[in-house]
Amino acid sequence: MEVLPTPARPQREHFVTHRLSETTQSASRDAITSLNAAGFDARVLQGHGPIAVEFMSYSCAHCGAMEPVLQQVAETLGSREPIFRVNVAVELDLASTYEIEGTPTLIMFSEGREVGRSEGPDPDAATVLEAVTAPFGLQ
Repeated sequence: MEVLPTPARPQREHFVTHRLSETTQSASRDAITSLNAAGFDARVLQGHGPIAVEFMSYSCAHCGAMEPVLQQVAETLGSREPIFRVNVAVELDLASTYEIEGTPTLIMFSEGREVGRSEGPDPDAATVLEAVTAPFGLQ
């Protein structure tokens, strides 16, 4: 019986480095910052000016459809109104506090207080832009 050499396998280290590089690149293009409970307190409740928060879940199809639209809106608004995201599957207390019954839900805050809310899918940039700017008169 002839023993054949085992074909060389790709080095796992290269694969991991490549995947981390892709992750870093896609994260650097993200115009929306993800927040945990501590970040929510610091950036939203203690924040100043208009702030929008998307309460979402990565398993939600409507949230996935909304993502590129919300990215576009966040890039359009720039620093005039930061947009954050909270994953309700992880941040259960925040979801409960803000009575999130479905995703995606956008809540607009000013000086730490809720001033507007939009619930459900609105995968159109103009509709989302209107929802996140109307409470602040930022059109």
